[in-house]
Amino acid sequence: MKSIRERMSGNEAVAYGIRQVNPDVMPAFPITPSTEIPQMVSTYIANGEIDTEFIPVESEHSAMSAAIGSEAAGARTMTATSSAGLALMWEELLLAASNRLPLVLTLVNRTLSGPININCDHSDGMGARDTGWIQIYAENNQEAYDNYLQAFPIAEDPRVHLPVMVCQDGFITSHAVENIELLEDEPVRKFVGTYKPEEFLLNPGKPVAVGPYSVSNYAMEAKKAQEDAMEHAGQVILEVADRFEKLSGRRYGFFEEYRTEDAEYIMLIMGSAAGTAKAAVDELRKEGWKVGVLKLRVFRPFPEKELAQALSKCRAAAIMDRCESYNGCSGPLGSEVPAALYRGKVMIETVNYIYGLAGRDFTVEDVREIFSELREVAEGRIEAPNHKYIGLRSK
Repeated sequence: MKSIRERMSGNEAVAYGIRQVNPDVMPAFPITPSTEIPQMVSTYIANGEIDTEFIPVESEHSAMSAAIGSEAAGARTMTATSSAGLALMWEELLLAASNRLPLVLTLVNRTLSGPININCDHSDGMGARDTGWIQIYAENNQEAYDNYLQAFPIAEDPRVHLPVMVCQDGFITSHAVENIELLEDEPVRKFVGTYKPEEFLLNPGKPVAVGPYSVSNYAMEAKKAQEDAMEHAGQVILEVADRFEKLSGRRYGFFEEYRTEDAEYIMLIMGSAAGTAKAAVDELRKEGWKVGVLKLRVFRPFPEKELAQALSKCRAAAIMDRCESYNGCSGPLGSEVPAALYRGKVMIETVNYIYGLAGRDFTVEDVREIFSELREVAEGRIEAPNHKYIGLRSK
């Protein structure tokens, strides 16, 4: 497949993907650092490059409300937001998922207040982790573009019919310019396909209700069906990734394993900081360390069994959270990964590290220190800290 070599920011790459998909409707309200995405899409519309109906709204809550309405009416719909914008959508996020509406939201991750801050961490996406949305995270601009193109065939598969959140790190990928390989328009449109919903509101002669009141005799069954769809999504994600590899030559799965084949110590991490971790691993490998990185791409559905298997042969794992759960003991991954290991009967040492909150730097030296501490823990020289902050300023 012929590719187009370009230099783009992550926001530009996603906007370019939106132009190629040409969704029917895009309601959006601007918020840093995702503002550029609706701005660029509105420019494409003004220039006649796509015929998407852009709906300016008064808030992010209204943006998701409008997205739900248009998707329920049978229109392929997407939107974009960040941070407090996602928080303002909270009620509507649950409605989109429970009504089984396969819309797509591109989330440019930014910390949630307070204190107010516009830089990256994963507190917005992690805050929405139990709303019923599929969540896919990108390390770089290329992955942000590729994940966006895969989102629609995942969401719209009849075995799934759930909304998808395509996540990238605010400013770090959204505004930084990198080399990228774009696909040509026509192959992308064939890959994504035409949205043909079986049931939708504007379907003459076949009336349906979306979001009606559900009595107790039915509501629990609906929730179980929604959970079944999330389980089915795992297989669909892999199938779509296989098709995308044939189109682009780029391979995706639930996660990427980097130099983990013989690794004694592994760092599990999401998002752009995986690049920093890989650079540190390359340095440490030259010094004789057996270390590797497991970069989690798909957070929902959570690939519990696959993660346990991938970590089963190492001595110790650093579980990296760019978010604090405020549960007194761990971040989100710091809770879910050990549970996966326990259920998979994988008994290894794990340490949960909190890093990069509100844009705090995360460096190669930080990674080296974490691996050094992991070795000390695995060899019994120090007790494993349960929950530790990296890069915290001393008093």
